Amino acid sequence: MPQEFAHTQSSSQKQDTDEQLNDVSMAAQAETDAAADALDAVLDDIESTLESNAEEYVNSFVQKGGE
Repeated sequence: MPQEFAHTQSSSQKQDTDEQLNDVSMAAQAETDAAADALDAVLDDIESTLESNAEEYVNSFVQKGGE
């Protein structure tokens, strides 16, 4: 009898651990998706700036006459 109780408790603990790992995995995936979306937004902004006026964008980083 005590062995059956120990086995049932162990199975329950494993299920709880699996659920916790699943929750952590889902949270990590959501955070990764949010970071990817933020990066995509920045890249889209850069792309639209370059499409509208690449020369002006590049010249804003170039020093002129020893400045």
